[in-house]
Parts: sequence; structure tokens; C-alpha cells
Amino acid sequence: MKKTLPIIILLIIAAVIISLILMFTFQKTAIAPTNESQEATPEVDVTEPATGEEINDVNNDINDNPEVTSEVPAEETQTTPPAGTSTAQELADRIRLTTPTADQIVTSPLAITGSARGTWYFEASFPVKLYTSAGQIIAQGIAQAQSDWMTENFVPFKAELSFTAPTAGSGYLVLVKDNPSDMRQYDAALAVPVKFNNSASLKTVKIFFGNNVQNPGAEDCTLVYPVTRSIATTPAVGTAAIQELLTGPTEAEKSQGYFTSLNSGVVLQKLTIVDGIAKADFSKKLDEAVGGSCRVASIASQIRQTLLQFPSVKTVVISIDGRSEDILQP
Repeated sequence: MKKTLPIIILLIIAAVIISLILMFTFQKTAIAPTNESQEATPEVDVTEPATGEEINDVNNDINDNPEVTSEVPAEETQTTPPAGTSTAQELADRIRLTTPTADQIVTSPLAITGSARGTWYFEASFPVKLYTSAGQIIAQGIAQAQSDWMTENFVPFKAELSFTAPTAGSGYLVLVKDNPSDMRQYDAALAVPVKFNNSASLKTVKIFFGNNVQNPGAEDCTLVYPVTRSIATTPAVGTAAIQELLTGPTEAEKSQGYFTSLNSGVVLQKLTIVDGIAKADFSKKLDEAVGGSCRVASIASQIRQTLLQFPSVKTVVISIDGRSEDILQP
């Protein structure tokens, strides 16, 4: 017993020393940061706007990491007009598009009207093209002058494009100055944004024209006949219907005997419908050189019947620049 006691004491002391060493080592390890924690990405305060350096870092991460994409969602994609084109404001003193208007939903056949200075034409015409937002040409044709083009004044034009539109999206209608020379400095083109849509967003309206097959010899000048047009659904359906009327009959409709008595280039300036009274105000082109009681009666009938199709309209008042008393005189 006396011999084993010192051994036991030594073992106890050794155990205590080992325990102290282990405790000291554990505490040191827990307190000291590891290399991995030192290299961790610091948190970003999302309430603060990113600095230029932070934005560059993000761009570098996108370029370096193939799993990160920089694609823009489709609804945020911005379309750009075809190269070499200008806006309506920039070319206002050279060409003016009446229909379609900017950002209008267009359908086929697309009637195009407006006026351009004689210098925009060559041999009384110029090209028109319809683009998708991707830059694909889906229709092209020729706009024809409606009067003598050998002038520096504005000359009305008409064109019609038939096309198969995308089910949705946007594009550009481009009216190109006809430049037969090789001097590119004389090139010019007007680009007007338009929209395409599917049939679910369209509404059918009637517009009224004369017809020399159904009313040969125009025995009754007030007789007009309906054709149907598809327009974009809009609360201003009366305005949309009159705009369609002002474009005139399509080539297919003309082949069936339809014609319009309205002058080319007439503009609807305002339309209000209050208490069953529709007041339609037009530009002075409406009664320009419309001598003859038969034509005057036909013009008034086309406008009235197009508006009277709507249940909210009981009476139609036609005016020019605000005047309704002394207009459309034979």
C-alpha cells in the first residue's frame, strides 16, 4: 500500500495537468477566428443604393460566372426603330401621318393615310414598310400621291398593307422618302411605333360607304352601305369607327363597288357624345371642293350612319373647325 500510494498521486496530478492543457487549447481555438471565417463575404445593406464600385463588382461576377444571367425580362425589353429613321416630330415639316397614329394597335389590311411634301415622292409614290420589334419586315408596299406631286407643298397620300401579324408585341411603320439618286445625304424615313394584338382584343364595327353596284347611278344620294372592320377594343369606339371611315374602302371593297365621298386627308378633330347627341368636328378639308348636292348628302350620310350604329347616339351634329351652320353646302 505504501508503495502504490505515490503512483496513484502521480497519476492524479498527471490527469489534472492534461485536463488543464486540453481546456486551454479548446478556449484558444474557440476565440481565434479561422481563415475560413476571415474570408466570408460581408453582408450588404440593401437599404443603401449600390455605389459604382459595387455595380462593377456585380457586372464582373456576371461575366465570370456562367450560371448568372444578365438577360432582361421580356416585358422590360425596349424596342428601337430601324436604323436611319427619324421621329414624327423630327420630320413634321416634311411628312405627316394621319393613320395609323403612334402606338395604335394595327390589323390587316392596314390603311395608311397622311400627307407629305412633293419632294418626298418620286413619280408620285414612295415605299412603306411594316417591321416587327425584332426588325423583321412583315409587309411592304407603295404609298400613292392623291393629287399633283410636282410641288413643294404637302400632298395627301394613301397606302394599304396586308400582313400576318404576331399574336402580340410591337413594331414600326416606316415611310421612306423615295430617293432615286445615289446621294445618301438625301435619304430620310419616318418611323412610327405600332402595336399588334390577337383577335381576343378586337372589336367589330361598321362603317358606311356608297356603292355603285347596290345603288347604280346614285338615284338616292343618301343611301350608304355597311362594311365591317376590326378595331382594337377601346372606350373611344366612336372615334375609332370614324377614323376607319376616313381611311376609305380597301382595294377589296372597291372591287365590290364601294366608294367614299369624303375627301382624302380629312381629320377628325374632336368627337363628344353627351345625352345622345354626337358632335363630330372635322378639319376644313371635309367640305373642300365638294360642289353638288348629291355628294354633300352622301358625305353627311356616311358620317351619320357610322355614328348612329351605337345605341348611345340618337342625333349627329357635324361641324368644321367648330362651325355647324354654313358647312357642306351644295
